[in-house]
Amino acid sequence: DVLPSPEGPVPSVSITEIRQYLRAQGIPFHDGYSCLHTPSLFTDGRESQHPPPVASVPYTLFIDKTTGSFLCTATLAEGTWQDFQANVELRHRGAAPASLQEPEEDTRQAVEDARCIWERALPLWDLLDEDETNKTKAMFGISLVSNATLKRFGVRYLRAAQSLVFPWFSPRDATLKGLKLVRAEKKGDAIAYMEETLPRFDSYHNLFGLPLITRRDTELVLTGWELDALALHQATGVASLALPRGSTCLPPALLPYLEQFKRITLWLGEDLRSWEAAKLFARKLSLKRCSLVRPGDLQPRPLEALNQGLNLPKILRAALPASHKSIISFRQLREEVFGELVNTEQVAGIKWARFPELNKLLKGHRRGELTIFTGPTGSGKTTFISEYALDLCMQGVCTLWGSFEINNIRLAKIMLTQFAAQRLEDQLELYDEWADRFEDLPLYFMTFHGQQNIKTVIDTMQHAVYMYDITHVVIDNLQFMMGHEHLSVDR
Repeated sequence: DVLPSPEGPVPSVSITEIRQYLRAQGIPFHDGYSCLHTPSLFTDGRESQHPPPVASVPYTLFIDKTTGSFLCTATLAEGTWQDFQANVELRHRGAAPASLQEPEEDTRQAVEDARCIWERALPLWDLLDEDETNKTKAMFGISLVSNATLKRFGVRYLRAAQSLVFPWFSPRDATLKGLKLVRAEKKGDAIAYMEETLPRFDSYHNLFGLPLITRRDTELVLTGWELDALALHQATGVASLALPRGSTCLPPALLPYLEQFKRITLWLGEDLRSWEAAKLFARKLSLKRCSLVRPGDLQPRPLEALNQGLNLPKILRAALPASHKSIISFRQLREEVFGELVNTEQVAGIKWARFPELNKLLKGHRRGELTIFTGPTGSGKTTFISEYALDLCMQGVCTLWGSFEINNIRLAKIMLTQFAAQRLEDQLELYDEWADRFEDLPLYFMTFHGQQNIKTVIDTMQHAVYMYDITHVVIDNLQFMMGHEHLSVDR
């Protein structure tokens, strides 16, 4: 995925400008946690030229406070802040708002494929005989999840692929929009899970469990995995949703669906990366309403907690508030410090799978640290760093590349060759298979080349961090980005 779009950097808009514009246009709104809520331009009130009176209309249009992009949850119309303004102008001229964009051919095909799989899959709570149901549940480590829970969430099983099938239903009209398939493989005592989504991950924005949420629900637990949401709901009765890509990212497109909750507890997983992600997501969701379950021996991920017979409601009650006050005592930090001592290996960062020597030097990749690689031209900096970044990316570290020296096509070719670990020019028939797998990595490229204005680059990075939860940025290289005349400036 390329950032920003080739037409130029994403025009930024401040929350103050958005509020001023809405007031000037006479559009009523109220302040939510991550979004402003307004009546929709796209629902049936569109004949009247002016916004309808406040009381008569539910506020179904949500404007993201950080980016200005909007989503109408009633019609699923979405777009940028500029699209929103264009639709307001059309309305003033008495025209209907611009029609929704047709989904792309790829997406339509993916939805069609998902429908075929869904129809072939069998309800997991109701396989041919009880024995098969029990064996399948044991294979996925969900023997304690009741059939009533599986039925409530609509989980199915696809025999041909030995996969659990989790549906993604449209919040608007309950039609099937996609699926996630999860396969389990025994590795020694542990179970390893493989996942695949239809459509592909960048258009898969599902909050699993959303159709079961009612307007009255004000408390929510956000998990990083569908099976955790099942375990949580069963053990606590609390509304539970699962994020589409676990603790990798929280797409802003999902924020409007989380606005109704006054309290959100994030219980994403059992490792330190999940904890880091939970803190990052809480900032997007507004710290004051978020609590976090700190991973630990007595607080593993929800499914594991259910299997170990732990008290899940008690774990939820012990969740830590996400917002630290400006001044705190050691008592409030005590748990955090203990966690750092227990998990020294994880605190050191994400290890490189292919560079054991590098792990000895740097211990691992940690957020908020700067590493500089230097060397003469042609010594292999780019080749090495693309390998080094790829290693982390394959472990789910969301990565943004700013390649100012060589263009993105050449860089992507180098990285794809490294990813496939073979010369694809000699075996072009394998290209699509490797390209599909490469496309699923959380990897993004900035479209700059040569000397750039530093502010534009930093704005683009900030936008990428918000949109895609980027945790690793590569600049290759500083000299090309700054240009030669800046060399006297303190870089």
